[in-house]
Amino acid sequence: MHVLKPGISVVIPNYNGIGLLPEILPTVFNALQEQGLAHEVIVSDDCSTDASVSWLEAHYPMVHIIKNPVNRGFSPTINAGIFASQYAFILLLNSDVKLSRDYFSRLIPYMDDPDCFGVMGRIVGWDDDIMQDAAKYPTFHGAKIKTSGNYYMAEPSGHDRLYSMYLSGANAFVSAEKIRMMGGFNELFAPYYVEDFELSLRAWRLGWACYYEHGAVCRHRLSVTIKSKSSKAAINTVYYRNKMFMHSIHLDGWLRVAWHLQLIPETMIRLLSGRFYYLKSLSYFFSHQNEVRKARQGFLALAIQTGRKYSVKDVVKRIHLSVSGKQIKRF
Repeated sequence: MHVLKPGISVVIPNYNGIGLLPEILPTVFNALQEQGLAHEVIVSDDCSTDASVSWLEAHYPMVHIIKNPVNRGFSPTINAGIFASQYAFILLLNSDVKLSRDYFSRLIPYMDDPDCFGVMGRIVGWDDDIMQDAAKYPTFHGAKIKTSGNYYMAEPSGHDRLYSMYLSGANAFVSAEKIRMMGGFNELFAPYYVEDFELSLRAWRLGWACYYEHGAVCRHRLSVTIKSKSSKAAINTVYYRNKMFMHSIHLDGWLRVAWHLQLIPETMIRLLSGRFYYLKSLSYFFSHQNEVRKARQGFLALAIQTGRKYSVKDVVKRIHLSVSGKQIKRF
């Protein structure tokens, strides 16, 4: 068994990040030094074709670099860093995110709760204070769970402890023990999208909680890597395929049946509006049913091991009840 030491591991997946790493790494080391705990920074490189790896070796020799021999996508790349880390807390950080100096001091108190899986901070613009992400507010559209809603307290304080339906993969501060127990991110979701939602949903369903801390601020440059690599149709194909994977893995009973039935009119609507990439999403989804089945079985085995298993409906109800009667802002 791997013994985790007290401290913080920062795991950064990288693909052609030479334009971003010089800006984000100073903020990472400043925040780590401000906190004063033992720490390490791991950059897991997804077979970059730019000079980012050689630049890291020259300018940050203290950074542990993991190199993928081929381009594999987000989940396998960040998993390599997760399982190479040595400390009890892990910050999963995108290579396009800058941290505030007091970032860790705002998040670490959450980890005193034994049922805390992790916590994310407020994400604002790279060059402005426009909020991009806050706590994630779950809603249903028919049998589908929506992944895009955000919320925060109308008058934020230092004691809010808001639940978040999921932790953004851009800045998730998590328990190393718990994420290792779950096997990290599901690599079925490679190359990108929805894997952070699915990981957090697994944690919630095992009885752990995901939180949002408004006072921990980071700055994010929007979708630099994905948009530079892929066409819009290719991105949408992967996005909708992965949402199908997530629903098929986690919905149970009548809700799962209703979701499958809901795919029929949604497919027709997309075809009538010319969004033919959706057919490719469906094709990929149905051709990977063995992997979906293994993911469902793996979750059930872990639920038996931990002795806790909650439905998606249970999770959504818990989050809704936590803000019942409170003044929140949604966007």
